[in-house]
Amino acid sequence: MRTGGALWIGTGSDHTDRKVETYNITVSKQMCDKPVAAELWPFAEVQDHWDQLMLRSWAISKNKKELYQEGAISALLAPLELAGDRLSDGVVMFGGTLPAIGGIRPAERFEFELEDPVRRRSIRHGYDVHALPMAG
Repeated sequence: MRTGGALWIGTGSDHTDRKVETYNITVSKQMCDKPVAAELWPFAEVQDHWDQLMLRSWAISKNKKELYQEGAISALLAPLELAGDRLSDGVVMFGGTLPAIGGIRPAERFEFELEDPVRRRSIRHGYDVHALPMAG
């Protein structure tokens, strides 16, 4: 995210509707909220150790929490490579995703985190999934 001329880093979920994704990826992304954690870090605080940041997510169903994604953020493009200075103030951009461990699957709840092992801190968030009833 860019605001006040500075780049900020956070984490969120680019949740999609998997059935719609089979015939239209853009619409599948538009159908779901994009939950984001409330905390952001200045990019300047992590830029020198960007490749050491870790991403994780968990899928939770029937009270069972399973690791869903895990990997170094170096698997994704760095913000300056992805957008450089072209990102306008007030714009939020998702930078990519990691492969799902054990394949993509639905869950009742998802939780995710961005860990900074150098500064010993994490940004965490979670959300419940509510499937809408099929009408008609």
